[in-house]
Amino acid sequence: MSTFDWKSQVVVVTGASAGIGASLARELGKRGGKVVLAARRADKLEEIARSAGEGHLTVTADVTRRDDVARIASAAIDRFGHVDAWVNNAGRGITRGILDLTDDDVDTMVRDNVKSVLYGMQAIVPHFKDRKRGHLVNVSSMLGRVPFESIRSMYCAAKAAMGSLTETMRNDLAKDFPEVRVTCFYPGVVTTDFGRNALGGGPDSRGFHGAQSPEEIATLLADVLEHRRGGDVYSRPEAAERILGYLRDLAAGP
Repeated sequence: MSTFDWKSQVVVVTGASAGIGASLARELGKRGGKVVLAARRADKLEEIARSAGEGHLTVTADVTRRDDVARIASAAIDRFGHVDAWVNNAGRGITRGILDLTDDDVDTMVRDNVKSVLYGMQAIVPHFKDRKRGHLVNVSSMLGRVPFESIRSMYCAAKAAMGSLTETMRNDLAKDFPEVRVTCFYPGVVTTDFGRNALGGGPDSRGFHGAQSPEEIATLLADVLEHRRGGDVYSRPEAAERILGYLRDLAAGP
């Protein structure tokens, strides 16, 4: 039986007004954690917060702005005294092939999927280092490992960059701060509005065969926090073998 005490845990979740973030906030609240919900849409945020337990805090913020992210961290620490875990979940997709990408497309994907995560890491990791304990979770995508959907071209590239930043952060902390866990979480297709909200529109993710529900993903993420799992975590057990097979095929050549 787990001895993890959820009632003492303070968890920040970005992108908490919908999709995976909203489901995670509800799941954490159900387990007894104190949830700090951050997103741009104040009305949606408050709606989700009402189902996230009594100990929640909402912070209306745009995580593509460094000052806003710093404000999330400050608000959480001011309210609860500390933060135990930070989940960088906010992000956005794109529906555009490589040859059709514009400068604005590239800048938007980097801003929404790389800079937003970088700002979160820079805002909270010093706090974790001071406490010598904490858990950083960056929510990526299988497309960050295997770019098998060409219409998501720059999203794949941005998530790959985010994964590299996560691995570097993990390596930087491993020796002197072993109790600061760093996780990169890789879901596959999830039944959210991701597809419809992608830059340039695109297919609705909810219509894909075998897609996982945001509630299922939220349960997996909450388990990652409860068991303090660092490293890379995949939402499906066969995902790691699929990646290895892809890399073997690349190494074999044409």
